[in-house]
Amino acid sequence: MLLAVDQGTSSTKAILVDLSGAIVARGVAPVALSTPRHGWVEQSAEEIWGSVQAAVAQCLDGHDPRAVVGLGLSTQRESLVLWERDGGAPLGPLLSWQDQRTAQACEALRASGAGELVAAVSGLPLDPMFSAMKARWLLDHYDPSRTRSRRGELCLGTVDSWLLSRFGGEHVIEAGNASRTQLLDVRSLRWDPQLLELFDVPEAVLPRVVPSSGPFPRATGLAPLADGTPVLGVLGDSHAALFAHAGWRPGCVKATYGTGSSIMSTADPESAGDGLCLTVAWQTDWPVHALEGNIRSTGATLIWLGQVLGRTPDELAELAASSSNGVHLVPAFGGLGAPWWDDSAVGLLSGLSFGTRLPQIARAALESIAFQVEDVVAALERASGPVHTLLADGGPTSNRALMQLQADTSGRRVACALARDLSALGAAHLAGRGAGVWDDEALERLDRDRELYEPNEEAGSRERRRAGWLDAVRRARGTGAGTGAPALSLDT
Repeated sequence: MLLAVDQGTSSTKAILVDLSGAIVARGVAPVALSTPRHGWVEQSAEEIWGSVQAAVAQCLDGHDPRAVVGLGLSTQRESLVLWERDGGAPLGPLLSWQDQRTAQACEALRASGAGELVAAVSGLPLDPMFSAMKARWLLDHYDPSRTRSRRGELCLGTVDSWLLSRFGGEHVIEAGNASRTQLLDVRSLRWDPQLLELFDVPEAVLPRVVPSSGPFPRATGLAPLADGTPVLGVLGDSHAALFAHAGWRPGCVKATYGTGSSIMSTADPESAGDGLCLTVAWQTDWPVHALEGNIRSTGATLIWLGQVLGRTPDELAELAASSSNGVHLVPAFGGLGAPWWDDSAVGLLSGLSFGTRLPQIARAALESIAFQVEDVVAALERASGPVHTLLADGGPTSNRALMQLQADTSGRRVACALARDLSALGAAHLAGRGAGVWDDEALERLDRDRELYEPNEEAGSRERRRAGWLDAVRRARGTGAGTGAPALSLDT
């Protein structure tokens, strides 16, 4: 069997997969988030490591660990931690991908004209979500002179690098995760001297970049898993979900629904699209690139609205009207991500009338998810060609009303994965490839049960709803709008 671990923002999951590709056991351990100041989002690197140990132990309970031929790992991506090379103690918190403390510093760099260089080399917009500015912040606070970093006494890495360091061996990072740091040349897959100088990050503090298939340090400290079990595949969580979907097929785009959302499709490395990131999806025999758009608030929007109104997200979905009657909720609580990348955008509720009630606002919250996803899918289509199918995964996809709304809003088929834990499953598939359990043809043939949703809405109605949404986005960005009801700012 194959063991896969998915280390996410709020929990760590482990799955055990048999030779047919079926999940036969699961384990899960929660992970806390800390918000010590406005815009700051931190986690404990030691707690993350402990959650991996706990999830693995729970998953293997009642199973023979000697049957595990290899380990796969998927991780949250841009989050960053700094630790001592000797002994492995973290020097500070792990800065989450959600952390916004460097927003002003990013704005200053953009104002200096650095944004074009960063995007051209790294494939990523200059935004606090990515790791480079977090690296500068951590080094400024714990090694301001960079003396210890240049001596190689400190290690800076993403979550995959941190977990692999717990196994011992060389300081390494998987290529796809490295491409999210904003310090890597996304085409040559090497740390870029210009970017290292711009962000003041000595190369000696960074890990060595290795393919998604390794070689990696062998797993240790994950009892009852045998020490020395080979780690055969490592992927970023969104990349792993794309791999599990067999997302290399043309005309398909993967959408992972969660706190935020990642919309991704494989692409030529010379592709470009407004508001889209060029990233490395995975590297096995050769690098496979992808275009991606990251949405900051999708499922989090329902959680926020539920907290305001004293309802659960499921209750809001049940209460939602069949129409928002022109109400729009733009969830720009920390600015807008792809395809807008506008840190100054504010959260907005617009189109209110005396007839507006909770069902219309709940509907607007659901629609905000579908609209944001389609904004990115449309950008991907402009950049790399026609998109006929949206491959959906993540917790919110269990909401059938939301998935039908997505099909209607996009005018495209939505194929919703019935298997849970797609990121972990993708890591298991890659590890199985490394173990010789599956070759590329066998991976292509694996059963992938899906629930299909076809668009039912007339094109005219869909276009009118989209026009209203885009008008609301313009309001949220302060770029003007047509006539309509005044908007209530929800900026937090």
